[in-house]
Amino acid sequence: MSKRDYYEVLGVEKSAGKDDIRRAYRKLARKYHPDVSKEEGAEEKFKEVKEAYEVLSDEQKRAQYDQFGHAGAQGQGFGGFGGSQDFGGFGDIFDMFFGGGGRRNDPNAPQQGADLQYTIVLDFEEAIFGKETEIKIPTEEECKTCHGSGAKPGTQPSTCSHCHGTGQLNTEQNTPFGRIVNRRACHYCQGTGKIITDKCTTCSGSGRVKKHKTIKISIPAGIDEGQQIRVSGKGEAGVNGGPPGDLYVVVNVRNHPIFERDGDNIYCEYPLTFAQAALGDDVEIPTVHGRVKLKIPAGTQTGKVFRLRGKGAPNVRGHGQGDQHVQVKVVTPANLTDKQKELLREFNELGGNEAASEHDDSLFSRFKKAFKGD
Repeated sequence: MSKRDYYEVLGVEKSAGKDDIRRAYRKLARKYHPDVSKEEGAEEKFKEVKEAYEVLSDEQKRAQYDQFGHAGAQGQGFGGFGGSQDFGGFGDIFDMFFGGGGRRNDPNAPQQGADLQYTIVLDFEEAIFGKETEIKIPTEEECKTCHGSGAKPGTQPSTCSHCHGTGQLNTEQNTPFGRIVNRRACHYCQGTGKIITDKCTTCSGSGRVKKHKTIKISIPAGIDEGQQIRVSGKGEAGVNGGPPGDLYVVVNVRNHPIFERDGDNIYCEYPLTFAQAALGDDVEIPTVHGRVKLKIPAGTQTGKVFRLRGKGAPNVRGHGQGDQHVQVKVVTPANLTDKQKELLREFNELGGNEAASEHDDSLFSRFKKAFKGD
């Protein structure tokens, strides 16, 4: 099945900026995260959304994707032929088309271990303040019994007689354009160049065993949804004495019942009674840093936004601190006592609704002007 367009997956236009892409990803990641969503196929949708974000949030990958599509996003555009592609390098390309005797990759040369990826789910406050934690990840390590050779202790692998230790087999084909040499991994030795007659009983000849290892990681303060932490050298063990790969820890953040976050800023709503809004009051606003006193001026309208400087999230790169933005909402009481109703009627008869006329841009003022003379 062909992959969907990454812009379509995130629901953004091709002209979308980084912030638009990040917001779209955060919204969809929370919707489809396997720990949260009960929707059928949520896990696959989450992986699709994550893959799209990893490409479109990276300028270089996005440029390749825009030019070459999904093949470009996987590094298969015209950016050069790396050793991890189907061709081992320019020497292999000349070998393939002209039958030359270019260099051959040594199957027994040291190779770096594979990178690993782990997704960690944090509470809102944990992402704000950071934490030290431990994670347990599945990995493959070199077999201690055979020291990675795959052979039973006391024995040695023999050189493959089919590929003569190169790990590759060549097939020749004559064409009108000349002789073409096709190169593929040797299926007798699985590309290792070695044949193991007596296999190690611990690893069954693979030279590697599956294990779970516990790793301590430091979550930096201010990390946000979709960001990742690189832990150098904590990926899978290398092959033939090569260095280990890296571990990439991808962060997901649980929703908070009160706060929402956008970058380093935090947003919340705070309810006010009609009396508090009309007369003014000193209230205590909850923040992730504790409660903060806020003076509500008399005549405050619903929707008014107050800024609490420095009460947001710390920048993950150490560039200062965000703010908290508090939007007040005037709550209309649903169940009034007879006494309260009586007082409100009296207030209205005394011209309570005329107070709004002092503000030319108020809702009451505009209505009054629009229907004057009816």
